[in-house]
Amino acid sequence: MIDYPKIDGRYTWLVTGAGGFIGSHLTETLLSLGQKVIGLDNFSTGYRHNIDMAVKKSGHSENFAFTEGNINNSETCLSVMNGVDYVLHHAAFVSVPASMNEPAKCFDDNAMGFVNILEAARLNGVKRVVYATSSAVYGDDETMPKVEGSIGKSLSPYALTKYINELSAEFYTRVYGLECTGLRYFNVFGVRQDPNGAYAAVIPRWIDAVTSGKVPVIYGDGEQSRDFCAVQNVVKANIMAAFCEKSAGKVFNIGCGVETSLNELLTKIYSVFAPGREVKADYQSPREGDIIHSSASIEYAEKVLGYEPAVYLEQGLEAMKC
Repeated sequence: MIDYPKIDGRYTWLVTGAGGFIGSHLTETLLSLGQKVIGLDNFSTGYRHNIDMAVKKSGHSENFAFTEGNINNSETCLSVMNGVDYVLHHAAFVSVPASMNEPAKCFDDNAMGFVNILEAARLNGVKRVVYATSSAVYGDDETMPKVEGSIGKSLSPYALTKYINELSAEFYTRVYGLECTGLRYFNVFGVRQDPNGAYAAVIPRWIDAVTSGKVPVIYGDGEQSRDFCAVQNVVKANIMAAFCEKSAGKVFNIGCGVETSLNELLTKIYSVFAPGREVKADYQSPREGDIIHSSASIEYAEKVLGYEPAVYLEQGLEAMKC
């Protein structure tokens, strides 16, 4: 059981993308900590059952309100922001491959939708906007581990929109005084992550394949690497970022600082979910827009936020057996 930061006082939080994997975990934890939560989602990739499960597990349904709506609608953003103290922004166009095919929709959802959130927060006097950005912003930069100040050229519309969001947030903090903090997530995983959707992440997709007797697909040779970060760490980082005075206008890597190849990951998944079975993989051509290697330097987040990971890959995988 992870110890989340104590929240002194009772606040109203807006969680955008509340029906999503990360958004539902944020909702559950905040409600469990005695906070009031407003959820916003249009269910383009999120699910009502994620919200229902989060609210039920928290035991505080009386403190939750929900609005079905799209961040592309500025009036919706203004309305739902009324009376909000803190915003945790996680609504997004979330797929790198899909963004290569639908760049305009990706820009509309991620870049313009985020500006709607920032403007609504500014007009409603919100204390702080904590927003999800991505390790994808590092693009073709070959620095390892990834350090916040070293950004390469974007490899996908998704990556570019996330970087634009960082620039927009810094501008709103510097010019308008709206406090914004960005969290560059590395490969987040955990319970409630959809293995079947078009934007399914690798861990739930491979767990589903292994447990159903199928052969997991690896795009490339499997030697590409990632920093896999349990969702519990992300929730912890969001709460820390909301109250850290020194984090306004800044961006932080949120990962575990551990590099794992996809081949190593698959071996670990077999050991947890199919012990004793032979490790098999279906190697296919690499996908356009994917980063080859990615691991986080978390020194800056440790120094400013006081962040440190509480759940690592093996622990996180074991938790997903439940």
